[in-house]
Amino acid sequence: MSNGLSRRISRRYFLGSVGASTVMGSQVFAGPPTASLRPVLRGEDFYKRAVRSAEEIIRSEKLSGQVAFAVADVRTGRWLECENEREGTPPASVTKAITALYALDALGADHRFTTRLCATGGIVNGEVQGDLILIGGGDPTLDTDGLADMAAELKVKGVRSVKGDFKVYEASLPVLRQIDPEQPDHVGYNPGVSGIALNYNRVHFEWKRAGGDYTVTMQGRTEKYRPSVMMAAMQVKDRKVPIYTYEDLAGRDNWTVAKGALGNGGARWLPVRKPGLYVGDVFATLAGSQGIRLGRPQMITELPTGTLVVTRKSGDLRGILRDMLKFSTNLTAEMVGLAATQKRIGAVGSLRASAAEMNRWAIASLDMVAPKLVDHSGLGDDSMVSALDMARALLKMRDTGLRPILKQFVMRDEKGRPNDNHPIIVNAKTGTLNFVSGLAGYVTAKDGTELVFAIFAADEAKRIKISRADRERPPGARSWNGRAKRVQQALIERWGVMYGG
Repeated sequence: MSNGLSRRISRRYFLGSVGASTVMGSQVFAGPPTASLRPVLRGEDFYKRAVRSAEEIIRSEKLSGQVAFAVADVRTGRWLECENEREGTPPASVTKAITALYALDALGADHRFTTRLCATGGIVNGEVQGDLILIGGGDPTLDTDGLADMAAELKVKGVRSVKGDFKVYEASLPVLRQIDPEQPDHVGYNPGVSGIALNYNRVHFEWKRAGGDYTVTMQGRTEKYRPSVMMAAMQVKDRKVPIYTYEDLAGRDNWTVAKGALGNGGARWLPVRKPGLYVGDVFATLAGSQGIRLGRPQMITELPTGTLVVTRKSGDLRGILRDMLKFSTNLTAEMVGLAATQKRIGAVGSLRASAAEMNRWAIASLDMVAPKLVDHSGLGDDSMVSALDMARALLKMRDTGLRPILKQFVMRDEKGRPNDNHPIIVNAKTGTLNFVSGLAGYVTAKDGTELVFAIFAADEAKRIKISRADRERPPGARSWNGRAKRVQQALIERWGVMYGG
């Protein structure tokens, strides 16, 4: 085929199913048949001849690489149309839909993560006789506002000073420098991971021109608070490239930035590589604002016996997952995935080990055949999932309440503008990497027919040519992903007409 499409086109309109069972009185089969079965168009279906084929849709967008998809009728379980459906493709953030199901199954929708403050040695006349310990409990949503509330409650409980040290325990989950080591150092979506987090483990870097130089700040910022941090430092260097450098030096995140890239001013979020120190740094500042002076935070790997002083619980897991799917937060996916694995089999030492357990669970619980996920967020390049496996999982779990927490996918008009009155309703999880675009979820057609689908597009030849330094914005990736998203919408519109009327 033209346009670099390395696809084995076999537009299959077929009957079959995910597993050997009977659905709504119709016999279904274990998988796609070896020969394609095309629908017979007659009577009221005659107008469907004008609907563009999948091949025509992909060709019209000149989308290079491979496109894989699978779509089924939710009510009957019948597969309707597939292409390259068994080919493994990087799922990107579509992975988070599997992670959500995994976490709900292991932890339960009402699960809440707990962050604690404990004191050793007792409290006498408002003074902690031993150490004050901040204990992470795996909450991915803790922010500076929440820490400020904990500091205020500490004062309400009568604590005025601490005789010993201020310590932080983050080892309730594995302590990892970053999610994916292949990403550029400075991208905020690839932070460190541990059992404690703050502001999604990102620090706010802001710069302003001051004469011929710049003033910079590094803060644990929220709308209400802007505490500066000591564990992350930035220096402006007189150079053009590289724009950023990172070094772990003397227990701090040390950054430099190229002066030639700064302009008059700006801001961005940078990843935090030492989550426990970051949280401790900010908490010490907030406690100080309450009149409670703490020393610099010290990290510990074992928990001593102490008295519980302050407890802060997260929102329920269902709400956390809804936000994770909406905003596609990588850190949330990794922390809830690790927590789910720990609940199932105990502690693991890496994201790959945790993802391997999620793969085993997906095979047993979601009827997936061969998921090969290396993390819980989809950020890692080595993850592979087929469109058939992804659609099979969503079909299996249709009644688990996943669809209500999936974000509504915005359908657009011919000029690319959001169409709020589009007759097709889609709830799905998107996934985007460089020259990778995925979409999987549920469709309700105009007549109420509900479909489940997965679409994965990838140009592996272009991906492997991207250097690590260029992975944030490689040339051509944005336009390619735009074309992929137009293909996804056109396929959904095709299925809404062909199978939903």
